[in-house]
Amino acid sequence: MNSKGPRITVVGSINMDLVIRCDTFARPGETIIANSAAEISGGKGANQAVASARAGGDVSMIGRVGDDAFAHTLLQNLQHSEIDCSGVQNTADSPSGLAIVTVESAGQNSIMLVQGANGHVTPEDVEANRSVIESADVLLLQLEIPIAAVLASIAIARTAGVRIVLDPAPVPKVWSDALLGVDLVCPNETEAAAITGHPLESFDDAESAAKELHRRGAKHVAITLGDRGSLLYTENTMHRIAATPITVLDTTAAGDAFAGALAVRWAETNDLIEAMRFASIAGAIAASRHGAQPSMGTREMIEQFATT
Repeated sequence: MNSKGPRITVVGSINMDLVIRCDTFARPGETIIANSAAEISGGKGANQAVASARAGGDVSMIGRVGDDAFAHTLLQNLQHSEIDCSGVQNTADSPSGLAIVTVESAGQNSIMLVQGANGHVTPEDVEANRSVIESADVLLLQLEIPIAAVLASIAIARTAGVRIVLDPAPVPKVWSDALLGVDLVCPNETEAAAITGHPLESFDDAESAAKELHRRGAKHVAITLGDRGSLLYTENTMHRIAATPITVLDTTAAGDAFAGALAVRWAETNDLIEAMRFASIAGAIAASRHGAQPSMGTREMIEQFATT
């Protein structure tokens, strides 16, 4: 990790993931024998912070953990990745965020999320860390914390001229286009479909969704499409980025690896197409390995993969 890299501030969730591996998902009413279970540090915010740090960013995290045994482990893991956690608070009388993740043998996952302390992140928390946001090269956001805190973060960054990247996951039941007042929104195909109300069954559908998200407020739009690659709509031009060939083991944090690496590389190069290629490799590396934060590739791994 490079402490002199671009400054990335992440406002988001910090969870403990209870990961269950199985051959196939259980159907309603069915009991199956799973293959293994593990406790792995996760949360979309924390995942993206770790991804950014390993990709070469100088990362600060703003969020909350609970008053439980998981809190120490979650903070220790972030600090092990050289992430500044001075903006992370302990929340009394609340558990840390918890995700139950089931991963079937083909690598697909299903997730149930309990917000816990993440649900207590407030605009006041964000305001207390205003200087951390204002001094960043990129502010990286997701939607596992209350929307009010996300919007407060966007407002501070926009006033300070800080570049904002939003991974709009999970898509809230009540969507606000105020969330699209960012420099880049990077949903996957499922999230883009939920926001626009139109399924993405083809590249044409994805291109239409990207244009709609731009029209509704996002300056640039990146949509990830799994093994079909990704697309970028920028400066009224559509670009398709091929998928990085990989054997998929676990897609749990591939999108987080993508977003974290993209933020770092965009800050370094000011070239979104180059950043997308870099991020695609980071996402593929994560999908080829088990777990959330443990699956994130280092800068050296990403660059080595890019030259092979």
